[in-house]
Amino acid sequence: MRPKQWAKNVLIFAAVVFDRKLTNVPALLQTLAGFVLFSLLASTIYIFNDISDIEADRKHPKKRMRPIPSGDLPLSAAWIAGIIILVIVLTLAYSLSPTFALVCLVYFVLNLSYSALFKHIVLIDVLVLASFYVIRVVAGVAIINVERFSPWLYVSIIFLALFMGVGKRRAEYVLAQQTGDTHRRVLNAYTLPFLDQLITIVLTITILTYSLYTFSAPNLPDNHVMMLTIPFVIYGIFRYLYLVQVEGHGEAPEEIVFYDLPFQLNIIIWGLSILLIFYIF
Repeated sequence: MRPKQWAKNVLIFAAVVFDRKLTNVPALLQTLAGFVLFSLLASTIYIFNDISDIEADRKHPKKRMRPIPSGDLPLSAAWIAGIIILVIVLTLAYSLSPTFALVCLVYFVLNLSYSALFKHIVLIDVLVLASFYVIRVVAGVAIINVERFSPWLYVSIIFLALFMGVGKRRAEYVLAQQTGDTHRRVLNAYTLPFLDQLITIVLTITILTYSLYTFSAPNLPDNHVMMLTIPFVIYGIFRYLYLVQVEGHGEAPEEIVFYDLPFQLNIIIWGLSILLIFYIF
């Protein structure tokens, strides 16, 4: 079920934070419930994906140690757990918000489609991969009654997700070249220079669109103090780029949050600055 992957689902809280409803207790509790349900939904997807990719994962140096490909968890148990959790999640999601339940269903179907088809199509694979992050934000918006969620924030998240998705492909490509692993066929369609060019493009647009958000969103302070958060975003992106291209990490972007102290501190400072600007200034 990979609980570490649940860190990506904090994007669900983007709506309640950036719509300045963090002090709205009902909205906060609803978002928290949505986070739990979406995390469980993601876990069912990991279960079904591991079942589907069992043979390919057995050839991967790290993935072969997972419970299903390693044989530690019987396939029958995985199937039963996945189906039961999925039914419970979709039922509770509908009771929370029919729109949220629809978003969850779209996320589930798109993930399965990605595993079966889209991850084998060059460029489409990273676009769909990036869409998963955006859908998390949409899920948060669907839970509460959002009033002023800036379109620029959506655009920023889209390109940030693309940046992380291409960085993930780059890390996988480098690992495949080092180990001779060819289990992910789409990597044969990429080259390192091409991936680096894509990273440069989406990195630039991410910084630009976030900067536009900081002085154009309708619910920001009139003194443009939100622009003071731009350096934290720039450092975070540069730090992630350093970890991918210099340190050789990035195959699992969410894990960087758990082991890189500078990245952790930067996120904390950026988050605190957002809270100060929205709820104190």
